[in-house]
Amino acid sequence: MSNNNATRYEVPTRRDYLKYGGAVIGGGLLAGCSGQSDPGSTPSQTNTDDTPTATETATTEDESYSVTMAPAGTVEFEEPPESVFTVLLHHADMTLALGHSDSLNGMYNPQGFEESYNVLLERLDGVSIDWSGLADTWNPDKEVLYELDSDLHLEDPALMTTMEAWDTEDIEEVRTNVAPWFGNSLSRNHTEPPEDWADKYEYYTLWNIFEKVAAVFQEQTRYNALAEVHSDLVSTIESNLPPANDRPRTARFLLRGGIWVYQLNGPGTTKAHTRVFGAEDALDASSNTQIDMEALAEAAPDVILVDGGLNSDWESTRQQLYEDEVGQSIPAIENDRVYPIGVRYGGPIMNLFQLEMIAKQLYPEQFGEWPTYEGGPYPDFTEDEQLFDHQRVADIINGDL
Repeated sequence: MSNNNATRYEVPTRRDYLKYGGAVIGGGLLAGCSGQSDPGSTPSQTNTDDTPTATETATTEDESYSVTMAPAGTVEFEEPPESVFTVLLHHADMTLALGHSDSLNGMYNPQGFEESYNVLLERLDGVSIDWSGLADTWNPDKEVLYELDSDLHLEDPALMTTMEAWDTEDIEEVRTNVAPWFGNSLSRNHTEPPEDWADKYEYYTLWNIFEKVAAVFQEQTRYNALAEVHSDLVSTIESNLPPANDRPRTARFLLRGGIWVYQLNGPGTTKAHTRVFGAEDALDASSNTQIDMEALAEAAPDVILVDGGLNSDWESTRQQLYEDEVGQSIPAIENDRVYPIGVRYGGPIMNLFQLEMIAKQLYPEQFGEWPTYEGGPYPDFTEDEQLFDHQRVADIINGDL
């Protein structure tokens, strides 16, 4: 079954009758597929350019509409979903960016990520979230999805089958009895999909996924406005980068029970925040590799970016590095160039702020300095200091287009 061909199923779900008046919702799952390629085949890969493409065409008013994205295939809707289950953060971020955060009924680590996002939302007037009371949906029992009774499972069905409690039969059962699946999460690191999904998987950029999610919610106008902000920001960065030999050797990692390396460059949505800067990766290791301070000192990075550091605990995190005897010889520590960045799995809102902060951290002469940060809210840059218009983004999210 080709990745690019829509696959529809004629078996209506319970929700088809109750909510969509009998309209069929396609799922792109295993049952009924014909012409499948070898299950071990390599998924098709899109380019890693994060520049948004044209928005999918919406149908006319009062008509159903469909949206297609691997691996779920084509899903048909009568109206935008009002209750939405998800797991990974980038999908939750997208609902927020589109003005539909209130539709969420579950996500992974809702309380923790609410704290991470409130750091940013301090700088977006009128934008707020209330995620702390949502169901935590990592490896949930199947019964949880029945109880939530969502209109849409905005999550990658292939990702779900990597969890202990789930297999492909469970995915099809929930699609049939509750609501369709629609999401893409293995694009985060171009992870190889489970065997059942290998012939139908495709990798997308962060903003490609966002475009398709916007079409689900019929929020193409919001998407286009945010995509314009993003494109302008990327153009600003790319046109002002210093020559390659003047860019700092940079290490990126999470400091939590050890040093967990994350890559700067290469494909995947988790690098959408760092890839554009073209800095040399001082660690040059696979993501999720754990190293010690000796290995970090041997790499001798000029700049250190600490994932998940943009929070109230930043000073204690920073001190772990500065007080380590081995680490005191590292150029980034010697020259006080250790910086916090946000969470790597974020969506478009996190992406915009990450691009701005990392531009200032890596290239202060070109983009202005990142101020001394002691934890708490994102710095309050003046309009002249902002690399994208914060008020414009707030207005778009709030529907003031």
